[in-house]
Amino acid sequence: MSEITKMRDQIAAFAKSIYDRGLTSGSTGNISARLSDGTILMTPTGSSMGFIDPARISHLSADLLLLSGDTPTKEISLHTAFYDTRSETGAVVHLHSCHSVALSMMPDTDPEDVIPALTPYPIMRLGKVKLLPFFLPGDPEMGTAVRGLAGKRSAVLLANHGPVVAGKDLEASVYAMEELEEGAKLAMMTRGMERIGLCAEDLTKLRLKYPA
Repeated sequence: MSEITKMRDQIAAFAKSIYDRGLTSGSTGNISARLSDGTILMTPTGSSMGFIDPARISHLSADLLLLSGDTPTKEISLHTAFYDTRSETGAVVHLHSCHSVALSMMPDTDPEDVIPALTPYPIMRLGKVKLLPFFLPGDPEMGTAVRGLAGKRSAVLLANHGPVVAGKDLEASVYAMEELEEGAKLAMMTRGMERIGLCAEDLTKLRLKYPA
C-alpha cells in the first residue's frame, strides 16, 4: 500500500472516530497530514468527519496546488501556518468541540494558557494553549495569527470557534486534541468550585520534562 493511500485511510478512520464520539458535528472540523515528500493531505471542504471517502481527501503539492481529490477545507491557511512555522509538524487537527469552545467564551480564561493546570496530561501533550481572537470561518487571518506565534505553540483555541492542534504525526495530533477537550471539559465541570490543581513545583517539572 502506498504512503498516500495508507494516510488517506488513517485520516478517514480517525475522523470517523472523532465524529462518532461527538467531538465534532455536522460538517465541522478538518484534518491534514504531511507526507514524506512534502505534499499534504487535507479533508475536503464541507465534508462530514463521520463520512469521509478516503479517495476524495485532497492531495496538495508543497506549494498547495490540488493534485487529486476534492477541494480542500477553507481553513487551509490555518493548517499551513503550523507546517510553515513548526518544522516537526506532521499533522494538524481542527475541531469545534463543545467544551473547548465554551471555555473560549469565559471572560476569566487566561488567553496565554487556556487550560487550567488540573491534571498533567494536557500539559504533557500540549504545553500552553494560546487563545486567539474570533475570526470569520475561512478567514486567512487565522493563519496569520498562528504565524505570529513563530512556532512557539503547538495548539491554539480560536475564540467562539474551536481548537487547533499540531503534532508530530496524525496519531499524536488526535490524542493531543482529545486531551485538550478533556482538559476544557474538566475546567468547565469544576468551574466555580474550590478545586486543588497542580502545584507550581509540579507544573514546572512537567513543563521541563515535556516541552511543547
